[in-house]
Amino acid sequence: MTVESTAARTPRRSAGSDAGATGAQRTTGTTAKKAVPARKATVAKKAPAAKKAPAVKKTPASGKTRGTKPRSAEPHLVQLLTPEGERVRNAEFDPYVSGITPEELRGLYRDMVLTRRFDAEATALQRQGELGLWASLLGQEAAQIGSGRALRDDDYVFPTYREHGVAWCRGVDPTNLLGMFRGVNNGGWDPNGNNFHLYTIVIGSQALHATGYAMGVAKDGADSAVIAYFGDGASSQGDVAEAFTFSAVYNAPVVFFCQNNQWAISEPTEKQSRVPLYQRAQGFGFPGVRVDGNDVLASLAVTRWALERARAGEGPTLVEAFTYRMGAHTTSDDPTRYRHDDERVSWEAKDPILRLRRHLESAHHADEGFFAELETESETLGKRVREAVRAMPDPDHFAIFENAYADGHALVDEERAEFAAYQASFADADGDK
Repeated sequence: MTVESTAARTPRRSAGSDAGATGAQRTTGTTAKKAVPARKATVAKKAPAAKKAPAVKKTPASGKTRGTKPRSAEPHLVQLLTPEGERVRNAEFDPYVSGITPEELRGLYRDMVLTRRFDAEATALQRQGELGLWASLLGQEAAQIGSGRALRDDDYVFPTYREHGVAWCRGVDPTNLLGMFRGVNNGGWDPNGNNFHLYTIVIGSQALHATGYAMGVAKDGADSAVIAYFGDGASSQGDVAEAFTFSAVYNAPVVFFCQNNQWAISEPTEKQSRVPLYQRAQGFGFPGVRVDGNDVLASLAVTRWALERARAGEGPTLVEAFTYRMGAHTTSDDPTRYRHDDERVSWEAKDPILRLRRHLESAHHADEGFFAELETESETLGKRVREAVRAMPDPDHFAIFENAYADGHALVDEERAEFAAYQASFADADGDK
């Protein structure tokens, strides 16, 4: 059973609302060259006490976890760009972005801007009744673009339903993503054409799919890698735990990329885990690392490191991208029912696009002409998406009954006939007017 509860509750702040603004720190992971056994978390020694204090339960409004079990020490966070756009040096991960050029930095910025514009257009289309539902990635652009651009063409991606930025990096046309949300197809692209699997709606199941695929890659002797995306809510699912177990035992070349956006619908991360999510990997025998998910450069570096480990036969890695879901879970959700607006405001100061723009400007890697041209391009993309969605043909109403049984089935034939009569009733009603 998923922890993604939609129950109404008093708004509260997530545990990570003030995190992510510090410089880079070392991770508990290994380097790409040599695997190192995961180290045990250090627990501070308690001061001597004459008498054990009674357990105290915090109220939900306090934003603290119930119970008396101590939390782990402050988690390590890999960060290469501060929210102010300042470059932070990191001896472990700098080598993975040391050769990045100003042109490539502008490319990352362009990717994030266009992905956000497409996402905003899709949200507007849903509000106008053109889509049945939409899951926005607002605020998570750096985690997706950074990790997506770390992939090679022969790597394979298993997404959830929110990886629009990764789809962009894999060359999937944005309009193809919208067919499923409009209800005209079951996924509008060939997964093998871009090595990007169809969106997965079932929470967490793609982690198992990715693990099985990665095991096959290893048996084939290929040096490619597999990456599975999921959210903090999915990390509580049994499918994800099983994927961790199998990938570790079979040393599968897979990267588990968890976008911790602080909220599993209305459930904060602190109510899903007693330790930082990336530390869960230690219990399965492979490294985990937490990266600033609003830092596209750090997300790129850490994912490259994890993918290199996989290709080198060093097994799986868990990457926790510490980010924030700026909007609703989906367009059917109202986040004002369970979280405070000041939490969102605190994360707006860490906006991934603004962060990279500040860096580009301070380093003189981009001028106003570049930003103006990109603004024009983003508006053109929005118009193209809008027109393409409205021009999508309605699906064949009876296609759902095809390809269920090779030789047909009496029950399916009966259901088809009932559905045909139902559809005909609308035509009769229109004729009577």
